[in-house]
Amino acid sequence: MKKTLITGAAGFLGSHLCDRFIAEGHHVIGMDNLITGDLKNIAHLFPLEHFEFHHHDVSTFVHLEGKLDYILHFASPASPIDYLKIPIETLKVGSLGTLNLLGLAKEKNARILVASTSEVYGDPLVHPQNEEYYGNVSPVGPRGVYDEAKRFMESITMAYHRYHGLETRIVRIFNTYGSRMRLNDGRVVPAFMGQALRGEDLTVFGDGSQTRSFCYIDDQVEGIYRLLFSNYPEPVNIGNPHETTIKEFAEEIIALTETDQKIIYKPLPKDDPLQRQPDITKAKEILGWEPQVNRSEGLKIVYDYFKSLSPEELQKKEHRNFFTK
Repeated sequence: MKKTLITGAAGFLGSHLCDRFIAEGHHVIGMDNLITGDLKNIAHLFPLEHFEFHHHDVSTFVHLEGKLDYILHFASPASPIDYLKIPIETLKVGSLGTLNLLGLAKEKNARILVASTSEVYGDPLVHPQNEEYYGNVSPVGPRGVYDEAKRFMESITMAYHRYHGLETRIVRIFNTYGSRMRLNDGRVVPAFMGQALRGEDLTVFGDGSQTRSFCYIDDQVEGIYRLLFSNYPEPVNIGNPHETTIKEFAEEIIALTETDQKIIYKPLPKDDPLQRQPDITKAKEILGWEPQVNRSEGLKIVYDYFKSLSPEELQKKEHRNFFTK
């Protein structure tokens, strides 16, 4: 049986990856420091023989006994609310955490896939964004703590690949949505759905003309799975290329939820990207992958999930595990 370590296992994307790799017959070791993750996302896995959980911060030394075949490094705050509140931890998990896990992969002779992001493109001057585009990123802007941590992650991963011959994979994840997202994490899908369910007006930043491309979680997991087992070490975009403006998306959510909220407009945050659309040519050619779930279908599933949350979860404004300086 293959043994796979998944960091960020109690998070949105990490928990779905745990599900997939257990379903594929792997023994999964989940690791998370629970700053932004939540054990409820993986509670259903604890009774299973082939799942174990380690409460650990990968920014410190990581040690595991025995063999290890694969590492998927998904530990990181992933929403603006998160990484603006804990900027140092965000930088550390992308730099020190990645270094520690690359060292573990080298020690165990394991293949490692690291989770990068479309944010490495910054506020792009090329549209759609392909993997050859170097990006338009401010290293000293408020979002730089996340963007530059991921850019460093990619650089050191390729250094280990070239210098040590380590088997590495890099996925650049574009906006992904699905069950287990935190309603209060600041990303647009849970933000709009949470506001609609609470009877609040939907908040659009800027004039709403900025664009995003939303990928359903099952499609994202499938792309990541295929990339891990490919032979391609360079970065690969995994996302849905069907682009929409934020204003159009807000109107779509109002129609889906059958609510009559208004759309209100607030100033655009600093360095917020105006366009985001993946060029998935490489994913198609190398992995034979492209998204299968259209947005209307995926949003219905996610809306049903959010409707099932308790009133306490629906009203929660702050993540319980954040700490202050």
